[in-house]
Amino acid sequence: MASMWKFGGLTWKELARRVWQQVNEDDVFGRAAQLSYYFLLALFPLLLFLTTLLGYFADAGTELRNSMLRYLSTVLPSSASELIYTTVDEVSKSAGGGKLSFGVLATLWAASNGMGAISESLNVAYDVKEERPWWRSRLSSIILTIALAVLIISALALILYGGSIAEKVAASYGLGDAFTTAWKILQWPIVLAFVLLAFSLVYYFAPDLKDQDWKWVTPGSVIGVTLWLLVSFAFRIYLHFFNSYSATYGSLGAVIILMLWFYFTGAAILIGGEINSEIENAAAEAGAPDAKERGEKDPQENERKGKA
Repeated sequence: MASMWKFGGLTWKELARRVWQQVNEDDVFGRAAQLSYYFLLALFPLLLFLTTLLGYFADAGTELRNSMLRYLSTVLPSSASELIYTTVDEVSKSAGGGKLSFGVLATLWAASNGMGAISESLNVAYDVKEERPWWRSRLSSIILTIALAVLIISALALILYGGSIAEKVAASYGLGDAFTTAWKILQWPIVLAFVLLAFSLVYYFAPDLKDQDWKWVTPGSVIGVTLWLLVSFAFRIYLHFFNSYSATYGSLGAVIILMLWFYFTGAAILIGGEINSEIENAAAEAGAPDAKERGEKDPQENERKGKA
């Protein structure tokens, strides 16, 4: 853990140079374009899976769903968020709650395709080959998809009902308005922590890495989330002043904008993975305990190769 935050002995400049070199060698931006396609196919099944789960909250389901789409629109361009809202609303009405509940497993399977694409791309970032059986790789993708869904719903519940809970706690224990105000401020760092946890889960479980230690927060997850937020808001500002996609692509403009946002999202995830990989590699080169070279998975196997 210490070597991660000391960047494996690298300076910021050295780390940036090595990461940029690996970004080019691993064709990160080309793979981000591939991810945007998989994300587009997986987005609506994922949202339908989430709305199905939210439906079990009875009256709160509709409110949570609308809040989920509203908060998604804070990072999405407006035209893309409108496209998502309209599509999910149409599919939900035409399918009905019973059909969605019946097909939740199939929906979850389709939603996990995007996570499977992330796993494949992160394997390239870490220079490892996928050696897990197909069922184990798919199971890992499904579990990660469920974990992300739980994090999203938990974050929404904190935002929507955290204020009411804080008021009840303050009234019960006589904490006053200061506690309620503090909670309203703290709930946003908590939501950000959920996003960081989501990135950490992806970096830990998605690639086929063995014998790695769990880290709650890594430099790659922090920089990945920061890049994702910065690029998302910069893209929104750009479209606010220079949106020519509708004039160029017509009714497909919203889809093109959504895929561009997915492209930036995929690039941020993969760059975060490259950062973690390079730090681990530098730490291994410097002889840090438990650090591994890029692509190293079994120390005994590497020892056997050296003797051979």
